[in-house]
Amino acid sequence: MSQERAGAAAFKGNPLTLVGPELKVGDKAPDFQVNKTLVDSVSLKDYAGKIKLISVVPSIDTGVCDAQTRRFNEAAASLGDNVAVLTISVDLPFAQARWCGAAGIDKVELLSDYKLKNFGEAYGVYIKEFGLDMRSIFVIDQNDTIQYVEYLAEMTEHPNYEAAINAAQSLV
Repeated sequence: MSQERAGAAAFKGNPLTLVGPELKVGDKAPDFQVNKTLVDSVSLKDYAGKIKLISVVPSIDTGVCDAQTRRFNEAAASLGDNVAVLTISVDLPFAQARWCGAAGIDKVELLSDYKLKNFGEAYGVYIKEFGLDMRSIFVIDQNDTIQYVEYLAEMTEHPNYEAAINAAQSLV
């Protein structure tokens, strides 16, 4: 059974339990399998040799998640082709595709943790109470070492966009 971190985060002040380890800068990034479509999946290995900026959102259809994904989509253009900007949520892939089309998102790849939830558990962001992944940011270098981590303490708050973008830019 995975490690549980009671009270590691909150939703509107109410404590939440996150399942999985709390990763730190310098840790080797755990592998994961998430879905691009209902049947097609990808793993960390599919981004080998690239810098990965992984933005985790609870649900793409909420205001903060929408803003977070739009902000990283804007930043992706200046980060270059060697940086994969990924947004991971448990939303179904067709809901993610619908949202991307409506929002004009074309530089961020949306991936779904709906099926196995193994990204959430491997990265310590799976919310036991809601079955969602907690808002967080990970920047992983070309050798799959974590160079930046932000676990948000409150689900409804925005991450530190500039710090994450600067961390990715410093690796380019």
